[in-house]
Amino acid sequence: MPSVYITNPIPEIGVNLLLKKGYKVEINKSSRDLTVEGLKKIVGDYDAVLSFLTNKIDAGVIDFASKHLKVIANFAVGFDNIDARAANARGIAVCNTPGVASESVAEHTFAMILALNKMITQQDRFVRDGKYKKWDPNLFLSHQVWGQTIGIIGLGRIGTFVGQIANGGFRMKILYFDIRRAEDFELLTDAQFAPVHKILKDSDIVSLHVPLTEQTKHLIGKEELRLMKNSAILINTARGPIVDEEALVWAIKKKEIAGAGLDVYEHEPEISKELLGMENVIFSPHTASATFETRNEMSRIAAQNIIDVLEGKEPFGLVKV
Repeated sequence: MPSVYITNPIPEIGVNLLLKKGYKVEINKSSRDLTVEGLKKIVGDYDAVLSFLTNKIDAGVIDFASKHLKVIANFAVGFDNIDARAANARGIAVCNTPGVASESVAEHTFAMILALNKMITQQDRFVRDGKYKKWDPNLFLSHQVWGQTIGIIGLGRIGTFVGQIANGGFRMKILYFDIRRAEDFELLTDAQFAPVHKILKDSDIVSLHVPLTEQTKHLIGKEELRLMKNSAILINTARGPIVDEEALVWAIKKKEIAGAGLDVYEHEPEISKELLGMENVIFSPHTASATFETRNEMSRIAAQNIIDVLEGKEPFGLVKV
């Protein structure tokens, strides 16, 4: 009977799929993430591991994998927490849950854009604090999002959905950058392909949608933030280390940019105290993909990835490196 270890609780749909196959399933129900020693033990004792982004499964952990471990299925679209090359070298498949979070993250991205632009958090606090005494035509004035220029860095599925919302919902001008041009996207949205420096210089809103790699770490640093308009905002719903957090603090303090919306952080879950004290920055706790629909589908795909590998089939979410 194959054994599966799930490093944190997941929606029941995935667990039930595994149980219906007759697999032995064990779930870490502790509120704490597994330690390195704990991870070494499970890769040595189980046929499959269903992991989370918070589980750092590097080469050192994989060295402890037994011959029984066949698959590490990440409950995430990203997989930068796993050394996929080291796993593959040991004959262990690494899987993710591609494509499931695109709509959710795109929605969250625009929620942040609107909340920042319309100063929603400040207005909410203003009312709660009893400061609303009468209608004032000059109170909390903001610019319309309609017709602004949005710069999308990274045009995968999420970036594409963000562009479609921007074009169809707000008639925004779109500048985008990716490793290759997307001519169909350009035809549908009148988007313009542009280098990153032009996007930073010309956009009212810059939204990041690239994976975390050696090349994208600190993609946005002090020099890049200097290029942005003083009135521009930065949105990061991708991965924290893509933005140099120290440089971001500097840029907002110096009014190099107008604000930021952050769902992810460079040293997650730790966040700069200076950043937390800034009213023109809004935060969410890495929940851009947190919808019932997305989480259920992630659970299903992660479980099915495990089933497929253990049955000798190629899984939908196989990571190829």
